[in-house]
Formats: sequence, structure tokens, C-alpha cells
Amino acid sequence: MGYIRKIKLHNFRRFQNLSLEFNDNLNVLIGDNESGKSTILEAINITLSGKRKKIETLDLEGKFNYEAIRNFLASERKYEDLPKLFIEIYFDEQNNYELNGKNNSDLIECDGLKFECRPNVELSKEIAEIISSDDAIFPFEFYSINYMTFAEDGYSGYKKYLNHISIDHSQIGSGYAIREYIKDMYYSTIIEKEKPKQFNEYRKSKNDFTNIHLSEMNSRLGAYKFSLRNDSKSNLETDLTIVEGDIDISNKGKGLQCFIKTAFALSRANDSLDVIMIEEPENHLSHVNVNKLINKIIESAGAQIIISTHSNMILSRLNLRKAILLNSSSQEPTLLNTLSDPTSKYFMKAPNNNVLNYILSKKVLLVEGDAEFILMEQFYNNTTRSQLSLDDIHIISVGGTSFKRYLELGRLLNIKTAVIRDNDKNYEINCIQNYEEYVNDHIKIFYVEDNTKYTFEKCLYDSNQQLCEDKFSRSRRTLSVLEYMLSNKAEVAFNLLEENGPNLIVPNYIRDAILWLNA
Repeated sequence: MGYIRKIKLHNFRRFQNLSLEFNDNLNVLIGDNESGKSTILEAINITLSGKRKKIETLDLEGKFNYEAIRNFLASERKYEDLPKLFIEIYFDEQNNYELNGKNNSDLIECDGLKFECRPNVELSKEIAEIISSDDAIFPFEFYSINYMTFAEDGYSGYKKYLNHISIDHSQIGSGYAIREYIKDMYYSTIIEKEKPKQFNEYRKSKNDFTNIHLSEMNSRLGAYKFSLRNDSKSNLETDLTIVEGDIDISNKGKGLQCFIKTAFALSRANDSLDVIMIEEPENHLSHVNVNKLINKIIESAGAQIIISTHSNMILSRLNLRKAILLNSSSQEPTLLNTLSDPTSKYFMKAPNNNVLNYILSKKVLLVEGDAEFILMEQFYNNTTRSQLSLDDIHIISVGGTSFKRYLELGRLLNIKTAVIRDNDKNYEINCIQNYEEYVNDHIKIFYVEDNTKYTFEKCLYDSNQQLCEDKFSRSRRTLSVLEYMLSNKAEVAFNLLEENGPNLIVPNYIRDAILWLNA
């Protein structure tokens, strides 16, 4: 079985140039909206499928990189400067004579496939006339589509050099998407020599039904008789379906369709599929079924799996070191394979982690507990007269023991991170020495240097003493107000927010953290 070692994109959708290497087993694409996750899966599918008609029926203008087109139209518009689009897929080293050659942008001898869209040289004169006119628009209609191996031979979808399946859960309810999935699974499972026999036997069974079961009725008719369709639009592949417990997959709910399609594809990983691509497997699935699906992915072996996801649980459980981060503001992907193994394993086991939220954030406030989390939005508004979301700041409550796990990621990805933590009666050890290797231009720890102000509630009380005394003195019974606040942290924070939020004075170390993030 083979796998994809690398993909290169040139002027394809949002990527002017992208080079991305894959693991041979599991790859998890993560990124914010418009970062290119779907684009990469689409590029792989286009190139491996070798289906020219599939491309010709699509909008070529939507495939080309907008910047490349705009730059050309703003230039002198010379024929030789017309932009080209290509997708190159580099296979693992198999030395297949049909695929091996130097027909790639790296100019190295290896196995691979190339999809290219370039000006049709036979129409070069016509193209030159069009682009030289004052009101020229880009000549998409004069571009040709080519599927070539690295050995410079043409190829088509008839021969599969890598058996692959692409599952797009965003189209799960579409009848067309279901039919395409079933057809792809059928062709990836069947042995090539079995196909003509099965198609022939199916046509024969239709003829037998017409000749046997319709014959008596047709004998009572005149020139017009009943028959079964037996053309290219009504054949074995169009009539096939997948059932579970005798129930057609199309009659299942969207969530179960997602689960069945993915689970069935994964079950073929050992036998017939080389590459399985899954787009946002968490769509339409409950928490329980996402967990089941994760376990099936972990247990599957033999195929290369490429997943795009927005799910914290899927990313962390499948191993952060297999993640590839795509950024909507950059052309360069970031691989998380240098993350330490203990940190990766921590997130696999951590409950309710927000690791993907952290990775995709530009600026982050990390806090220790629920009380800080409840009040932080109000503190931010009191300090800046703005809102966290408007200023692209994300707040995550992680617990003090988890700070270093997040900061290792922050250091790797240069995420601006303010850590707000208690000094626990020894700021030198707990807040300075403890984080020396993590602090840099993007990461800073905020704390109180007075060891008597050892926790958030003490700092909150000292900054708002009269307000807290007035509000909680009747609730404390035998406890002091501060003791009551320490014993009921989240409830106290919620009550303060609901009734006195705009009047709260922000403790200085928290105000400093907020101002630093905004600097």
C-alpha cells in the first residue's frame, strides 16, 4: 500500500505556493475559517481521481488563485507571463516506472502525479490578442487541463495509483454526495477484473426480469411494452447502496450517516484503501458518537488518514503531534510534530480541554479557575471599555497545573499569552522560577508580589473591600467575608458580576495583563 509523502500547490485557490509533507499514517488539519483545510483535501481528490470531466464541469475561475489573476491583469499582460495552476502529489518511494520521473517543480526523480492547468499553446495567438486589448478579462476559456505522471505520461481515473475515498460531512444530507460515496467505496473495494462480470450479470438479471416476470403482462399489450432501464444511467453503480441492519444509509439520520460512512471506510483501510480523507467528522455527531469515531480512527491501520476538524476532542485525542496548523493570514503551514510527547499525551487524557481554541487564537488570557473566568470579561470591559471578542482575545480556564502544557504550544506558535495566576504565598518560586523557560516576548506571567495576597479572592476583596463587606456580610454566618468568598468562589464571582459588575475595581495585576495584551 502506498501513501502521499508531500503535496505542492501553485496558484490553487488561496495558495499561491504551498508545500506540505504528510505523515504516513495520521494527519490532522486544523485552522480557522478560510485557512485552506478543505482546499488541500479537494486538491488531493482532484489529482488522485484523474477525472477530467469533473474539473471541466467546475468553475475554473474559482480554482485559480485570485492574487495571481489580479497581478497578471495589472501587469504588462504578456503571454509568457500568464499564470499556471498545478497540484503535485509526491508518493512514498516505490520506483513505479509508470510514475517515476522528474516532471515536477522540485526537478527530482520520484513517483508522483501532477494536475496542471495552463494556457492552450495551440491557441496562443488568440490568447495574445485577447489579453492585449484595453478591456481584457482573464482568458479562462483558453486554458487546458492536463493529468500527467512524474514520468510525463498522461493518466485518467480508469487506473487508480492510490485507492482513496473522500468523505465530506458538510454534504452529508445530499443524495448526490451519498451516491458518489457509495460509488467510490464500490470501486475501491472491487477487484478490477470482477467489475465487467458484475456489470454484465446485473444487466442480464434485468433482462431476465423483463423476459420472465413482465412477459405475461406485456403479451396483453400492443406495440408498447414495459421494460427495465438498462443504460448507463441505470446500471449497477447507480443502483447500489449500503445498508446497516437492512436499512438503507440514505434513510438514516444525518448523524448516523456520518458515522456509518466513516466507519465503513475505516473498515476497508487494511484491505482496499490507501488514503482516507475525512472532512469535519464531528458534524452531526453527538459527544458519545464522536468518541466512538475517534476510537475507530485510532484502531484503524493500513491506510493514510487525513482529517480536517474544528473539534478540540478529535484533535487532542488523535495526538497533537500529528496536527498541521493552517493559518488564514499565511501561506506556510505549521507542524506540531516538535511538541513534547508528555504534553501531547496530557491533552489526550485531559478532560474538557480547549487546546484547539488556544491554537487558533491570536491573543489569550489563561486563568486558573471558574471565578476568574466568570469575571474576566467584565474586568476587560471595565479596563478597556471594549470586549474580548472584539479585540480577538480568547479567555481559557485551564487550572494552574496545566499552564505549562499550554505555554509549550504558545512558545511553539508565538501566541501572545497572558497567564494570570495566584502566587500561593511564594511568588518567587511559583510565578517566576516556575515559568522561566517559557517567558518570552509573546508570553508573560502576571501575579502579585505581595505574598499575603496569595489568591485571586484575596486580591479581589482587597480591591473591593467595602463592596464585598456590604454584599456578603449577611451570608457569612460564622465566617469572615473573605473566608466566605474563599469557600464559595464561583458563586461569589457570579453574584458580583450580576449585581455589581460595572462597579468592580480590577486588581492591578489583572489590569496589567489586560493592558499588555492590548499593547
